[in-house]
Amino acid sequence: MDIFNVYLPIAGLKFNVLLLLLIGTTVGVCGGFFGIGGAWIVTPALNIFGFPMPYAIGTDLAHMGGKSIVSTMRHSKFGNVDVRLAVSMIIGTTVGMELGAKLVMYLEQLGMAESVIRKIYVVFLLAIGSYVLYDYLSHVRRQKISESKKEETVTYGTTLAQRLQRINLPPMIEFKTSRIRCSLWLPVLVGLVTGVVASVLGVGGGFIRMPALIYLVGCPTLVAVGTDLFEVMITGAYGAFTYGVKGRVDLLAAMWMLIGAAIGAQLGTVAVKYVRGYAIRLLFAVTIFIACASVLMKQLELQLASSVLILTAGIVISLVIITLLVRGVIQERRAVKNGNNLSL
Repeated sequence: MDIFNVYLPIAGLKFNVLLLLLIGTTVGVCGGFFGIGGAWIVTPALNIFGFPMPYAIGTDLAHMGGKSIVSTMRHSKFGNVDVRLAVSMIIGTTVGMELGAKLVMYLEQLGMAESVIRKIYVVFLLAIGSYVLYDYLSHVRRQKISESKKEETVTYGTTLAQRLQRINLPPMIEFKTSRIRCSLWLPVLVGLVTGVVASVLGVGGGFIRMPALIYLVGCPTLVAVGTDLFEVMITGAYGAFTYGVKGRVDLLAAMWMLIGAAIGAQLGTVAVKYVRGYAIRLLFAVTIFIACASVLMKQLELQLASSVLILTAGIVISLVIITLLVRGVIQERRAVKNGNNLSL
């Protein structure tokens, strides 16, 4: 297998090309489906297999920006990208990315970057995964209540997103694709917070921004996925620039991952067309918990277990998404065929 090893000059180590391609393809499928950059796999995986954490963050951001271009273009064809909303978040995101990068450089100088960033990772992933799972279970419970009271009108309390949308802080903006109207300051602040998280954890911010767009801004799930990918494209490009200036981006590694990601992103993006919104949320919660467990294992110095979990989970989840895609295509073609037969 030595013939597949390449020397990465910036990171200063040898790495297996096949592993980079596998990571890229897996991230492409998951990223295109969930609307996230896929750093829940890439940053931990690169760090687990030898990249120092700051180099893993910078290299991931570089590959992420390129991959997200492919996914965003596909989602825009399905009408799932609210460009106006995404653009309104860019100012906050850019400021947040720079603040986060400075914090990482400071932690690196103190020799605390590895441990502190992994601990923050675990806390964020656990909190977000728990909330998304809670929301899914609440949705299932509401459906059962509605079915048991078919002749009654079942009402529910105002959501957090609806309350935030009512805050009348000029300027008020209407986002037609998302079918919402809110203060411009709401998406700007969401962008600021997710920008900091993106830069510190080496992610596009997707694993926190996608839930934020749903639960704080009020986007429909599919629009949140596409809009988040547009934003990931911006944060990835800017993050790669700011980390590249600091000498923490290995472009050769990013290039190999991008080759696999470009293929995977096509599959993951199209799969969204055949899956209901809340099913995406359930898969997203499972994905987040797995990522959390892998990083926790790394922190506990369970190197082998962490490596096996992160790669196996990424591959399995990608296969599940591809299976949903294939099943959806088959059902769609069967419906078209039956429709043609009836017309005859």
